[in-house]
Amino acid sequence: MRLIVRGRAKLKGAFSVPGDKSISHRALLLGAIAEGETLVENCLVAEDVLSTAHCLQNLGVKIEGLGTTSVKVHGVGGANFYRPSSHLDCGNSGTTMRLLMGILAAHQFESWLTGDASLQKRPMERVAIPLQRMGAKIEGRTERFLPPIKMHGAKLRPIEWVLPVASAQAKSAILLAGLFANGTTIVHEPAPSRDHTERMLQALGAKVTVRDLTVAVIGPAKLRGSSFVVPNDPSSAAFFLCAAAAMPGAEITALGISVNPTRIGYIDILQRMGATVILHNERSQAGEPVADVTVRGGKLKGVTIAGELIPRTIDELPVLAAIATVVDGTTIVRDAQELRVKESDRIAAMVSELRKLGAQVDELPDGMVVYGNNKLKGTEVESYGDHRIAMALAIAGLFAEGETVIHNADCVAISFPQFPQVLASLGAEVEMA
Repeated sequence: MRLIVRGRAKLKGAFSVPGDKSISHRALLLGAIAEGETLVENCLVAEDVLSTAHCLQNLGVKIEGLGTTSVKVHGVGGANFYRPSSHLDCGNSGTTMRLLMGILAAHQFESWLTGDASLQKRPMERVAIPLQRMGAKIEGRTERFLPPIKMHGAKLRPIEWVLPVASAQAKSAILLAGLFANGTTIVHEPAPSRDHTERMLQALGAKVTVRDLTVAVIGPAKLRGSSFVVPNDPSSAAFFLCAAAAMPGAEITALGISVNPTRIGYIDILQRMGATVILHNERSQAGEPVADVTVRGGKLKGVTIAGELIPRTIDELPVLAAIATVVDGTTIVRDAQELRVKESDRIAAMVSELRKLGAQVDELPDGMVVYGNNKLKGTEVESYGDHRIAMALAIAGLFAEGETVIHNADCVAISFPQFPQVLASLGAEVEMA
């Protein structure tokens, strides 16, 4: 399927995006191991979250309302999954695979986790190695533990672990395994990463302590079923907010998105670039700070994005690169080698496709240099089957003269099936063909 964007629109209006993907995954997984029922409202209906739900069903968890935004999970109360009757298919979802590995580490049966061609290229060693240290037996392809992953859980022991890079998925997997270990499991991060797991574990009754860049959980822990109203996804909203920021005269408002500091590094970056960003109607929802966020477009300047900003902005770097092509000056992205092992090599993909649109971009081992003030021209570009690349290129197309055609754009359904409709509602000329 192709996504066609015609440039030169001015975005205006208020919009809503679906529920947060990270929180939806975690609500299903934590609800599955809790005692009693967990109700998840505003759950994201997208392929990645459905992958998590289908894996849980294969493990014997009863889930009602699947495919809707209101889902009820009947928890099994601890390490009480059934041995799956077939391989656990995680689809395109690294979150599904890594977090499920943490839980399965405590289940004393053999299971296999697999996924699509993209996921089978993504290394799992950051999760597999600490889980092995805790007692689980794990096998994968090569020393980097490429999927499919074979697991055999065990009676786990607590560990103290220093993550080599900031990774919410690795941190979460270790903490989830730590729920079943007898003692205190400690994780040290080199920089802050998203903290939804810690917040939600506390809400469900686990003893979790957070001090600076160290998180600890005391096991064995019993989780209590609860209710979550999932905030709207700030990473989905980022595509529109970034686009509007770089359009003089544009003004849009994202309604009810999570403004968790670990998730809105891109808002800090937009403000450093000179954008007007206003948070209003601030409130709390499911233990998460939530607000309506308004962005007014103006003249922006290039910045350097590196260091502790990277883990807080990792999913938004492609769209930030897209708007950097039209701002004043140069934008430099460094310390982002993690982008190489996402659903695609996002550094190589963005450099290649932005050049097709007429942008001047240099590729770095750990990022890119994007030179501003380009006059983009619409052309045919490739998504590489990566949802965030497809959507970032659609945003670049808003600034291009003529028509931009993104091939293999049906991958947007992985995280944000409504993307074309929301973009059109804000005034863009968009077509799926």
